[in-house]
Amino acid sequence: MHVLYEEEGELKVGAVLARSAASFQVESPRGKRSKVKAANVLLAFERPPGAELLAAAESFAAGLDTDFLWQCCGGREFGFADLAREYVGGEPTPTEAAGVLMKLHSAPMYFYRRGKGRFQAAPTETLKLALASVEKKRRVQEQIGAWTGALARFECPAELAALKDELLYAPDRAKPETRAFEQACKTAGLTPARLFERCGLLPDPHEYHLGRFLHEFFPRGTRFPPHEPPRQPQELPLAGAEAFSLDEVGTTEIDDAFSVQRVPGGGLRVGIHIAAPALGFAPGSPLDAIARERLSTAYMPGRKFTMLPQDVIERFSLDHGAAQPAVSLYLDVAERDWAVRGRTTRLERVKIAANLRHAQYDALNERFESGQVAGLPFEDELRSLWRLAVALEARRGKPAALARALDFSFFVEDGRVRIVRRKRGAPLDKLVAELMILANTAWGELLAERDVAAIYRVQSTGKVRLSVHPEAHDGLGVACYAWTTSPLRRYVDLVNQWQLAAALSGARAPFARNSDALLTAMRAFEVTYARYDEHQRAMETFWCLRWLLQEKIHTAEALVLRDNVVRIEGLPLTARVPSLPELEPGTRVRLEVKEVDLLERSIACVYREALGGSAPLLEDAADPQQKA
Repeated sequence: MHVLYEEEGELKVGAVLARSAASFQVESPRGKRSKVKAANVLLAFERPPGAELLAAAESFAAGLDTDFLWQCCGGREFGFADLAREYVGGEPTPTEAAGVLMKLHSAPMYFYRRGKGRFQAAPTETLKLALASVEKKRRVQEQIGAWTGALARFECPAELAALKDELLYAPDRAKPETRAFEQACKTAGLTPARLFERCGLLPDPHEYHLGRFLHEFFPRGTRFPPHEPPRQPQELPLAGAEAFSLDEVGTTEIDDAFSVQRVPGGGLRVGIHIAAPALGFAPGSPLDAIARERLSTAYMPGRKFTMLPQDVIERFSLDHGAAQPAVSLYLDVAERDWAVRGRTTRLERVKIAANLRHAQYDALNERFESGQVAGLPFEDELRSLWRLAVALEARRGKPAALARALDFSFFVEDGRVRIVRRKRGAPLDKLVAELMILANTAWGELLAERDVAAIYRVQSTGKVRLSVHPEAHDGLGVACYAWTTSPLRRYVDLVNQWQLAAALSGARAPFARNSDALLTAMRAFEVTYARYDEHQRAMETFWCLRWLLQEKIHTAEALVLRDNVVRIEGLPLTARVPSLPELEPGTRVRLEVKEVDLLERSIACVYREALGGSAPLLEDAADPQQKA
């Protein structure tokens, strides 16, 4: 005897070797023996053998019309043998009964399973919906095939072209357009960006890389939402000194300025003046919501996206000719040893006499150290501030920047890039860095002494992090360090300025140390600021590669960093050179530039020769984010 039974949703046959009340011992057509529960046996038969029955039943089932069977069985529950009997008009053969069973088993949309060999026809409306869904899936699959075929010919259908940004930066794999596009990428062996390029839809690699940044941080666009203008700070006293700023050309968010006054009896009164947007709007206001969402101004060569709207920047930036609200730190300095004898903090208005620019004033860097004079306005004041900065750095025992490190400034105009090297630790850079470190330290200490919550930058065991507790910053050699000097550009500084302004005016500080608003802002800023920095570095790499193409550079000198990694001289650009032999770090080598890929932001170089001598490696500062 043979049996037809169901196992794990599959119909199987076997020859019966032994039988009990609850089970059968069977042998499959392939000789495998197994135990089958009697409850799973659907049909017992003598002929034909099991394998022949399955083949004949499949052939019989192929001739059955599923829709006709569905119409025949009505809405009642039924057994497959009963339907087979009704269909053939008499007692069905094992082949006929098994064939009907197979047909029912293979059409779950038409027939619901109700137990051992029993079924029930699906309701009419339910069946219509199921069939419509199947038809829709069929049409979608056909459409995916058509789209994939067009992409294989590097022709992008309009439906996919309309989703270009989504497919590049945040593909939704539930969409058929995404499935077609990813299938085409896999078939062609191309990245999404490269496939769009081959289709003629990605002509500008810069726009592609910029688009990734915009898609992540400005999915609704870069325009600021409507908002009330900032209020005018009332009844602030006017400072007795006039101040000046020192920034790169093109700087529009001027956060800091300085003043130098001689005081009766000798000595200097040095003022560090910081723009005070915290006096123009409050935490919880619409402007605060804007700043909290952006968290920082994002910089990249040729572009920047400010944290605050332009009307706020115009109102509070320390621009020439205006008397602007400021938080001022005054230092009483003895010229004999450049020691700070006292310090005072005030909320006031400061007249800005000039906005100096590095392009003109960098000439002072060599003259300060050599004692020469350039005859520029505010040169004497800058020289005094530099001498103070040297003394401050010596007392801290830590440099503001590694003397051998380099900074690079990028200037992009009409698609052409100019890259300018700046050695860190130059007199004017040291001047600004040291005074900002002093202000951030002094105001961090003031907030800590008055038990007012603040966000501090902490460095221990080499790791830099943010904290609401005033802990040491080992890299700078200070007991505490709170970012407070860039409130137009960084949300942490704005928060700290609100706290500082409250402490100075005797008001209640808006944030407690354990407040959710403060802790959430701190964590969000840390993540976002790091992501902004990643994008900035990526775009700098892009413009370095663009510069190589622009200048038609075919050979380049480089310094070996480690293994097969080199840094191209004169650029903040590293590359892997597989052909590089084993050389000591710092070895100068000549490379042949074989290929520059702007879309992938990559460069392929071949080692040609080692050059005479070696050069010291230019290291990054211990805390690359310490810039005020």
